[in-house]
Amino acid sequence: MPQDLISESDLTPRQIVAELDRHIVGQQDAKRSVAIALRNRRRWAKLPAEMRREIGPKNILMIGPTGVGKTEITRRLARIIGAPFVKVEATKYTEVGYYGRDVESMIRDLVDAAVNLVVRSKRVEVEDEARLRAEDRLLDLLLPGMEPRPLSASDDDVEQEPTSSDDVPPKHRTREKFREMLRNGELDQRKVEISIRQKGSPVQVLSNAGMDQMELQNLFEQLMPKKSKRREVEVKNAKEILFEEELDALTDTDAVHEEAVKLAESSGIVFVDEIDKVATGSDGGRSGSDVSRQGVQRDLLPIVEGTTVQTRYGSLKTDDILFIAAGAFHQSKPADLMPELQGRFPIRVELADLTRDDFLRILTVPRNSLTRQYAALLEIDGVELEFTDDGLEELASIAHRVNQSTQNIGARRLHTVMERLLEQVSFDAPEEAGATKVDVDYVRQRLAPVLEDEDLTKFIL
Repeated sequence: MPQDLISESDLTPRQIVAELDRHIVGQQDAKRSVAIALRNRRRWAKLPAEMRREIGPKNILMIGPTGVGKTEITRRLARIIGAPFVKVEATKYTEVGYYGRDVESMIRDLVDAAVNLVVRSKRVEVEDEARLRAEDRLLDLLLPGMEPRPLSASDDDVEQEPTSSDDVPPKHRTREKFREMLRNGELDQRKVEISIRQKGSPVQVLSNAGMDQMELQNLFEQLMPKKSKRREVEVKNAKEILFEEELDALTDTDAVHEEAVKLAESSGIVFVDEIDKVATGSDGGRSGSDVSRQGVQRDLLPIVEGTTVQTRYGSLKTDDILFIAAGAFHQSKPADLMPELQGRFPIRVELADLTRDDFLRILTVPRNSLTRQYAALLEIDGVELEFTDDGLEELASIAHRVNQSTQNIGARRLHTVMERLLEQVSFDAPEEAGATKVDVDYVRQRLAPVLEDEDLTKFIL
């Protein structure tokens, strides 16, 4: 597990909410619900086996319009505890027998995310050794015939019995001098010829209905022979290429896969978005393109209840995975879902529309707020953005007003407003570098022409 992430067992619900507050504005009910669900899962894991079978983890259903923070809350939650996380859209799946991805593939995606997490943590452990090995390989190429001095029993006593430089073989002195030059970047422009492993070309696989095309494609790619090609590259590029190869060589693939499966089983989080799009209406999903909606729900049910899914890294049980489903439910309601599926999402959270004050806090409170992001981007071209309090208040008011008068897309409205606001200064930079003061007059001047035309507002903002 990465060292900079907080252990799930160390977090209380209050601490989880506090961490989420640093990045996400409002939606306290949703934050509290996911915090309690996460802690309850930890409590559940410590129960006796007999009691665990009776209780079972609780999944969450989030209800609310787009852009209010449903995805971000879940993504940040996974990042805080270092858990494998995958976001999927329910509309991308079809029931068995139809062309498209089967529901079990979301679990395989989760294991892939877990593998990436474990690989990153394992690589940190062997970075120093991998870098030293890469240096040795480069020195072998730069100094052919000057192999490293073989170790002997007397080498253990080097620190206790220092030797003069005259006692060190000339070849070894030369190699160590080149090593120092290599580390200082003095040899970066030199060229060496190295053998680079080529990635095989993607294999197109036409699979039968119900089979996961990606899994078959991965299988064929693994069976294809690995090719290598000799290329002449600069030393600075060769460093990274050889370093990556040594990292791969030092990483125990089997151990990584085994740990990843266990991590996905115990801590995995699957966020199923647009669950409302597969909810069936009064016709039971029997008409037109809705024919497979009920089937997707039926296929999803055993995954959420707890089953065993075969992945290329081994079998994985889904019993302990936290499922968080979300949807706007504008044209349907949670009751339109299958009763059995509804019962698997006992925690219901309704997220509220964002207010003007919420927009203002989104612009100012998070450590990577939109204003800080745009300021950092334009600073690259020598433009210094200064947002005044009245300018920020006007921005928040405009974004909220446009959401009310057109389609409500939540916090995403701020992105479109900011792009329109800073379009000219972004275009002029870097030719017109310098300070730009974004106050209430500047905001009104840039956005007034759009706001005055209602049709233009709908089109641009």
